[in-house]
Amino acid sequence: MGQRAVLLLLLLLLTASRTLLAVSFPEDTAALDVVDAHFARRYPVFRGRPSGNESQHRLDFQLMTKIQDTLFIAGRDQVYLVSLRESYRNEIIPYRKLTWRSGQSDRDTCAVKGKHREECHNFIKVLVPRNDDLVFICGTNGFNPMCRYYRLDNLEFDGEEINGLARCPFDSKQTNVALFAEGKLYSATVADFQASDSVIYRSMGDGSALRTIKYDSKWLKEPHFLHAAEYGNYVYFFYREIAVEHSNLGKVVYSRVARICKNDVGGSQRVLEKHWTSFAKARLNCSVPGESFFYFDVLQSITDIININGVLSVVGVFTTQMNSIPGSAVCAFSMADIEAVFLGRFKEQKTPDSVWTPFPEEKLPKPRPGCCAGHGPAASLKSSIEFPDDTLQFIKSHPLMDTAVPSIGDEPWFTKTRVRYRLTALAVDNEAGPHKNFTVVFIGAESGVVLKVLAKTSSTDLSVKPLIRFLSSLPRCLSNREDDKRVLSLHVDKEAHSLYVAFSSCVIRIPLSRCERHSSCHKSCIASRDPYCGWMSHGVCERIQPGVLTGYEQDIELGNTAHLGDCHGTNLISIDMDMYSPGSCSAGANGGGRTISDGQKTGLR
Repeated sequence: MGQRAVLLLLLLLLTASRTLLAVSFPEDTAALDVVDAHFARRYPVFRGRPSGNESQHRLDFQLMTKIQDTLFIAGRDQVYLVSLRESYRNEIIPYRKLTWRSGQSDRDTCAVKGKHREECHNFIKVLVPRNDDLVFICGTNGFNPMCRYYRLDNLEFDGEEINGLARCPFDSKQTNVALFAEGKLYSATVADFQASDSVIYRSMGDGSALRTIKYDSKWLKEPHFLHAAEYGNYVYFFYREIAVEHSNLGKVVYSRVARICKNDVGGSQRVLEKHWTSFAKARLNCSVPGESFFYFDVLQSITDIININGVLSVVGVFTTQMNSIPGSAVCAFSMADIEAVFLGRFKEQKTPDSVWTPFPEEKLPKPRPGCCAGHGPAASLKSSIEFPDDTLQFIKSHPLMDTAVPSIGDEPWFTKTRVRYRLTALAVDNEAGPHKNFTVVFIGAESGVVLKVLAKTSSTDLSVKPLIRFLSSLPRCLSNREDDKRVLSLHVDKEAHSLYVAFSSCVIRIPLSRCERHSSCHKSCIASRDPYCGWMSHGVCERIQPGVLTGYEQDIELGNTAHLGDCHGTNLISIDMDMYSPGSCSAGANGGGRTISDGQKTGLR
């Protein structure tokens, strides 16, 4: 065979491979509805200052979390409390505010160390309930992190200041997580000014403090911590980091889930004293299967553990590597699959230059490394201090599991690859609709866009055929600063039917649905396929209140409107999100859409 023929054959094989991959790769889903900039201006906006007071500093949003019936919004030097049970028509009005500024000496020391004056404030990075009466709050405090307890009923300072080292980062740009479990604080952050010592740390409560090994890249390598959750005998940490198993390829980022035993008290005086004896971690695999897998490796945001049709799961938004083409995906992982991976084989590297391979299961020391004292294989041992040196030495040098955690259905719920921006945050309503049998995912992007995606799951099939319900741009919130466009956090308030969307400079509240848009148009209401909306017997499209199970019509599965007449004056055009420019007041008006297709009626009554 001549050289020209060989080249032609290789070209044909390459073309066929690409064709197979293209066929298997999911198409980007078009939006059924778009909220344009003109309508979005009606949404309430909170900037952390009185309306019109431009002299006060910007919000510098850091986090928001729900405690009881209050949404805590933390920023620079301030924490705002917003009641979730009181609705204001055009405003988000905090009913209480906590001000905690850094002292002058801390600000001066921060500046002497070379930091900009704008960085030398107290950015609130930790806000977790200690019990029903107290909330634990930590701030960067001018690169000298400090923590305090405050009373939940009146936000009065309770007790004395606590050193924030290893509990709170030094810099507002550094990621961190924290939670209390069985009276002890679990935190993940950096523990030094230079941000070189990344740590998962347990403190407070009974017993001595425990941490990960310092400067050990096999344990942690430049991690960005995103969430922590208590589950069974463990505390789980979700984060992304540089993958040591692929260091020969440069700085490749992988998403991880790590876990530690809640009853871990450290190792013996010989091995792992004052360090975790149960720390183990695994890769989260969010990818599109095919002839060649397409990976979304970079975890951006993840939910708490939620029940999705009887399956305890977490749902996260992932992106491609920063030096690659932009792409994003939403993947779900069951806790059962996560636990199964930690019962599997470990990964090892025999020499610093060798490839990583599975460690033979039959050669594992006993009791099994990474297990909890008093449980399972270590049921006969009362404390982790009693673990034999072989077990402790193994987990010290082999914290990485060999198998990655597969996503539910072995594929993403939703992908977006044909746009220039990446998705950054998400929140999930896992009990949407009057029967609470639908899952709706709200996703924010770095461009300021918010998507509402219907994930049609069932108790027998958790695979998802996504349906983008709306695409919304939020121009009122955005300043001229490029980094202010990025959606940082989302919070669903089911009872008030609202979604709080956080940017660096402000927080916006938007409704979970816009049933009134379809007004008295029967066809438009059914075609919307929105689990929150239904066609009522009195001839109006309205939001269905929780618990109302009769007296309305829906067709979430197909949106069948073949039997319904057209609605005059009502827009039944679906806008493709790739044709939509955020901030444009006329998005989709000049094309880029498609008529909603008719289908077979399967009305839910």
